[in-house]
Amino acid sequence: MFKKLELLAPAGSPEKMNYAFAYGADAVYIGIPDFSLRVRINKFDIGSVRLAIEKAHSLKKKVYVTVNIYAHNEHIKRLPEYLKKLAIWKPDALIISDPGILKLAKKYCSKIDIHLSTQANATNWQAVKFWQEQGAQRVILGREVTLEEIKEIHKRVPKMELEYFVHGAMCMSYSGRCMLSAWLTNRSANLGDCAQPCRWKYKAIEIEEEKRLGQRIPVEEDEHGTYIFNSKDLCLIEYLPELIEVGITSFKIEGRAKSVAYLATVIKAYREALDKGEKAKKSDLKKLKKIYLDNLMSRGYTTGFLFGKEKAEQETRFSHQEKDTGFVGEVLEYKKNGKKYQIVFKPHNALLNGSTIRILMAKGKDLGIKNLQLFNLKGEKIESAHGGNGDLAYFEYNEPILPKSILFKKD
Repeated sequence: MFKKLELLAPAGSPEKMNYAFAYGADAVYIGIPDFSLRVRINKFDIGSVRLAIEKAHSLKKKVYVTVNIYAHNEHIKRLPEYLKKLAIWKPDALIISDPGILKLAKKYCSKIDIHLSTQANATNWQAVKFWQEQGAQRVILGREVTLEEIKEIHKRVPKMELEYFVHGAMCMSYSGRCMLSAWLTNRSANLGDCAQPCRWKYKAIEIEEEKRLGQRIPVEEDEHGTYIFNSKDLCLIEYLPELIEVGITSFKIEGRAKSVAYLATVIKAYREALDKGEKAKKSDLKKLKKIYLDNLMSRGYTTGFLFGKEKAEQETRFSHQEKDTGFVGEVLEYKKNGKKYQIVFKPHNALLNGSTIRILMAKGKDLGIKNLQLFNLKGEKIESAHGGNGDLAYFEYNEPILPKSILFKKD
């Protein structure tokens, strides 16, 4: 038997890693820009990777370090120095897609597990068996693999750990191996610097194949343009029992560039769902989706390729749904003040005195507070709190509210 089911979360910064663990992630994946598929919006460097590993292990959590670019010679020259450091720091695994990097990892980090990246697009049991023979302990299956294919892969290669993406952005290219960004912006997606041109709007065009002249396929647009490359976001919270049954043991969330509010919300939803296990009721999982996920900004949701390619969906009408998630702040600390507690928070967006808020709690049920009364740190009543100026604020409550709780405005 494999170890317990794992909820694996993204961490684009040490702060986001701390939120991921607070809201129930068992492990995170991180990486430095040089060798990771996240060059931008990535606050990890060599020093903070070491500290992150130490912090995670002190919490009995895991860290997987991404070394998943498709490397060129210049990267290979610089990689051994980094791998030697990782060998000392001992992350729980390296996530790798390039065979050359795999070879170097086996040389310099022989005691660290290897997880095959989804970028390597392992989509059949023979490929999974091949990578097992090359020393991989886990395969992160390509998003294109269906439920029935996962079942057969697990049956044919039963000793291989299988990981699968269950939530987040979908790439319009096969396993994310896209050339569109490099072509249009000279930023390579395969080196972690995707400009996401698939989310842009394009003017109307007609497609005509050169040997079928006259057979033109119109690409329609509205007043906003057309979004012919734009995939819906993946959401499989309702289908975790089916994935558990066919052999998935690690459930992966996408989104190293997303906000702490997004990260906390998604992790809490999937933590509660995963804790219900293989016997979870479909009605309970749908309820979790409605409570936590349906109000997040997204491109609409799809089940991806899990039930066949005909179920995979593009969102051609818009880039994303303009939902007001109402993220207005994060709790930093609480202080006892007589019979009440001062709940100190960092504002992220405008919050008005008298507002109604919902508080996402890392543990337990979420709270609702009506007619919120706001104060600055001098104890003076204020009409509003705003993000961006560095000023903190507080409100009073009759119980402590733990740091990393997230404030959402409801009205």
